[in-house]
Amino acid sequence: MLNRLLRRVAIESGEFLSERAYFSALPRLETPDLILRTALRKDAEDVFCYAADPEVARYVLWDPHTSVGESRAYIRYLRRLYREGMPSSWMLELKSTGRVIGSMGFVWYSSLNRSAELGYSLARPCWNHGLATQALSAVVRSAFDNLPVHRLEAQHDLRNPASGRVLEKCGFTREGVLRGRVFNKGEMVDTVLWSLLRSDLPRV
Repeated sequence: MLNRLLRRVAIESGEFLSERAYFSALPRLETPDLILRTALRKDAEDVFCYAADPEVARYVLWDPHTSVGESRAYIRYLRRLYREGMPSSWMLELKSTGRVIGSMGFVWYSSLNRSAELGYSLARPCWNHGLATQALSAVVRSAFDNLPVHRLEAQHDLRNPASGRVLEKCGFTREGVLRGRVFNKGEMVDTVLWSLLRSDLPRV
């Protein structure tokens, strides 16, 4: 409650929050079809439904979940990050069903460089419906409104252009291909780097 009050005061006064204040109480965000909220223990079954899908995990740096227990461990990990005020993720709850269909959030945050990396995963039946674009737009607005961040970036496997289309729709600029950038699932893979600067935002 105190963190939420501090956030409201900071925004109204035109000041930014400390990263710890923001990450320890991620704001609830809404889009036309989604609620972005912190992870709850009851989400484990929903998380397992999408995280066990090899296609969902194909281009990300985690392996498919093999049990609900693994999904519970992931939620415990997120909740620990909240408590410690560390960069973490929102759950994506579909308004029409109340089910969690994915996650989106911060891979890392650098206060020194005023930059952060974003990442996300989405259940396969929810691909190509504009939901990732909705969620990313909400996260971008929240980050720039609440944190003194200058640069947001994201990267995706070169073989997964669909992620690039989401970033492009949200105003990110494609910076180029990083050859052999990460080791994933037994091979070195190329990634595409995208960025969005505060100065890129439309002025109101």
